[in-house]
Amino acid sequence: MIKTETQSLIGQQEVPSREETQRKLDLRSEAANRIKPLDFYTLADRIEARADAYGDRDFLVYGKDRFSYGQVDERANQYARVFLERGIGPRDVCAIAIENRPELFFCWFGLAKIGAITTFINYHLTGRPLQHALETTHAKAVVVGEECLQAFADTPEAESLSFWLLPDREKPASATLRKRADESFAQDVEMAEKTRPDRAPRADMRAEEDMLYIFTSGTTGLPKAAKYSHMRWMSSGDVMEVTLDITPEDVFYCCLPLYHGAAATSVTSTALAGGASIVVRRKFSSSRFWDDVREYGITIFQYIGEICRYLLNMPPQANDKDHPLRCMLGAGLTSEVWKRWIERFGDIRVFEGWGATEANAATINLDNYLGSCGRVPDWNKTNLRLLRYDQEKQDYVRDENGFCVHCQPGEVGEAVGYIVNHPEIGGGRFEGYTSEAATESKILRDVFQTGDAWWSSGDLLRYDENGYCFFVDRMGDTFRWKSENVSTQEVADTVGDFPGIEMINIYGVRVPGHEGRAGMAAIVMQQGCEFDPKAFYDVVCERLPHYARPVFVRVAQQADMTTTFKMRKLHLRREGYDPQKVDGPLYVLDNTTGTYEPYDDKVLHRVDLPPFAGDAA
Repeated sequence: MIKTETQSLIGQQEVPSREETQRKLDLRSEAANRIKPLDFYTLADRIEARADAYGDRDFLVYGKDRFSYGQVDERANQYARVFLERGIGPRDVCAIAIENRPELFFCWFGLAKIGAITTFINYHLTGRPLQHALETTHAKAVVVGEECLQAFADTPEAESLSFWLLPDREKPASATLRKRADESFAQDVEMAEKTRPDRAPRADMRAEEDMLYIFTSGTTGLPKAAKYSHMRWMSSGDVMEVTLDITPEDVFYCCLPLYHGAAATSVTSTALAGGASIVVRRKFSSSRFWDDVREYGITIFQYIGEICRYLLNMPPQANDKDHPLRCMLGAGLTSEVWKRWIERFGDIRVFEGWGATEANAATINLDNYLGSCGRVPDWNKTNLRLLRYDQEKQDYVRDENGFCVHCQPGEVGEAVGYIVNHPEIGGGRFEGYTSEAATESKILRDVFQTGDAWWSSGDLLRYDENGYCFFVDRMGDTFRWKSENVSTQEVADTVGDFPGIEMINIYGVRVPGHEGRAGMAAIVMQQGCEFDPKAFYDVVCERLPHYARPVFVRVAQQADMTTTFKMRKLHLRREGYDPQKVDGPLYVLDNTTGTYEPYDDKVLHRVDLPPFAGDAA
């Protein structure tokens, strides 16, 4: 493992007792068990209960528009009536492709009122991925925002479905595009009654049934639709309500796309659970973020680590610590970024966690312990385990009986969650995907004993002597070079504060005649900054062991990321250090000259590296 200065600072932090942390976790467990799988209780019931309790309080804020809990309920009633009239019924699937705006919530909640299932579509998808998303969820119709029509126009394979249009005054489409969808849908909604429709369509629906399909934001392959039951979705809000001490005075900031699990689940379910408000923004904006926080009185922010980097890259302001933000929750906040964030923006409580859209196990840092994604005070009180994993053999370490082995402190292993199947217990269930094959591919069997089943996360974690967990990397992202294991995440964390860097993506590339993979860094510089190869060489030599230093560096104009800020690596690994495919300057580590030299055959020969010969990724 690579030891950094920040990691040494972690060891100096005051450590709460295991009992103190466990008490907090026990409160979360109690909240998670409020809703039972067989309860006749759905998202629609919660919406109506909150509308009755907080009718005049703001629920959604969008620019200058404000919608109270009562108004959101009424709008959802109108959508529900129109869906029923158009043949959408209980357990039918309706897809939604709308950018972050209030109509998405009205539509989603309206479908819940009639017991239908909502599929959130990533409106950036086109062609085969979009067709796949609609087919694998068996969508009966699509409600499409005017702003998202082009994706469907570029996917003629989807034309067999009914498309119901929602106008968008901010991003109007051409008349030609609008003709591809039914424009009468929105008119029907406006004319529909606002009173609650009969509860009969959902009367026999239990909390364990599907309510929402969210596509995982993986960096490779076709997207998979993860199932969210009414129970799991609402329970996540109940859990975070007690974790964050939510009150109706709190205001959430929703700037991540709502087709992503973080915004659709953590933000919305938690605000709804506590009667709080949500400020909705179409998309994240570094330049507008703090202005929005101050203008709307934002108290809670759901983050992804990379957007915190973006905000730290903005020029410092005199009022950086003058804001109402009291806490933030999310994932991917590295130790170094976390430390810089607190130093610059003040003592904001950070709830860093680890999990996945489809996860049946998770961790969360309740102690504000720098760099950790959570703590396990007592392994007997969690369904989470870390399986010891042999990086060189790319296989699990097994005991004399052929079973897997749980990691000891400091060891890196795959995080897995024991799958609980009990009619009266919701926690620990693995609800899986709409595809049975995809679901089965994520289940490990006979792990610690014959017949057991565990959800496989594909993530590598480690924990220390105090039970604090730390994210290491994705399985497959950690590579081996010069007989040593190298974590791409740790290398990125260690050199990610290099002056002028906007983004850094670390991955391994194959080198002919060499075992393992050599490290490569794809770097995006901040506007107005130039990459200094000598300065970068000095930093990596000072901070990284020889085997972890990137052998190649490519400087790009922009980062290649998914729409949810996850870095794509597969095609970068395939391109490797091929000068014909690398767009932008390409450098090679040269210890003889003490710098990163511009790529050419002479440099390769001098450092004893062969020309690129293709990568099997």
